[in-house]
Amino acid sequence: MNIVPNRGAKISVKNGFRGTILEFLRNSLEKGCFDGILIPMRVPADDSYAWVLVRDKPFLDNANPIAPIVSVQGAKALTSLTRKGGGNFNVAAIMKPCDIRASIELSKLKQVNLEKITLISYDCPGTLEMSNYIENPEESEKIFGSLLDGDVWDDKFTKPICQICDNFSFPACDLHFALLGTENGSIYLIPGTEKGENILDDLGIEYSEDLSNWEKKVIELIKKKEKQKAEKFELVKPTVEGFDNLLKTFANCIGCHNCQSACPICYCRQCYFDSEVSKPNSDFILLRTSKRGGISFPLDRIMFHTGRMSHMSLSCVSCGVCTDACPVSIPVADIFSYVADKTQRTFEYKAGNSTEEPLPMREYRFDELLEIKELVKDADGQD
Repeated sequence: MNIVPNRGAKISVKNGFRGTILEFLRNSLEKGCFDGILIPMRVPADDSYAWVLVRDKPFLDNANPIAPIVSVQGAKALTSLTRKGGGNFNVAAIMKPCDIRASIELSKLKQVNLEKITLISYDCPGTLEMSNYIENPEESEKIFGSLLDGDVWDDKFTKPICQICDNFSFPACDLHFALLGTENGSIYLIPGTEKGENILDDLGIEYSEDLSNWEKKVIELIKKKEKQKAEKFELVKPTVEGFDNLLKTFANCIGCHNCQSACPICYCRQCYFDSEVSKPNSDFILLRTSKRGGISFPLDRIMFHTGRMSHMSLSCVSCGVCTDACPVSIPVADIFSYVADKTQRTFEYKAGNSTEEPLPMREYRFDELLEIKELVKDADGQD
């Protein structure tokens, strides 16, 4: 959680959390704060959600700002909207904290333009597993509704990656809906930036309410999530450390690359592993086979997953869409989250934490260069 302002606006809850957020968005659209709103909407078949850019208020009647599943990561939708520039229209994007963190990472990689985008988030209870939702959408909606509206967010129904997420509140957003630790019948709306403050000023909303109860509740839940994450990572560790363990973990991989396609951070137009360069001819495959005695298909599964880790672990936000996309139920999100935690700690970096913090591999500090010099000297001495 980022450092938050001391004050926020208290808003009366009408028709639940989601209804209250929708009412705010309607008013904002009507008063010209935004030209459009990017928001999840249930598809006509009622078995999934899609991102929809809304300009007419009536369309918001079918929208759901707190969707129970992640069919498409929000940052990918924002990429489609802004890849060629910010445009001339102001758009509000109501997204989960992990969507916003991924969007911030992509903005540093020049894949998302946030100039005309207002990022709006909320305390996130997590999401349901896609497979369970597809099996019974109506029952899943009821489960998620009771989870969201409960006094205590019981995460036993949410995705495993959500159960260990300690970044569920107040990302680097312009406006944030605080749902935890508020008084009955109300929530807080917190401005996170000057842009957010200006919007509240334009709407005539005062933000002078004390946020200490909400902060206390969030910190309590963060500590619980951190404990669960540490316990989970102890279980993940023996499955990924060492080549033989990686072979066992990814033994069922069918090489579909769904995890790459779903991941918001894998933004390359042409992935090396999908290119012709990565597809050797039969003679080369036979030469490799002669050295090993045998070779399995699809080729280079471990290289694909470790290659992805090396490319995107610094920007991984542990959103979990990779596991949702895996047709053979490999816990890709647990593995990548474990590796990302180690990588980001090494570089003292937290993905999506701030638009101002540069990506470690794209900017070098002088003290880092001195560290490299010492490492080289040590290596020379060993020789």
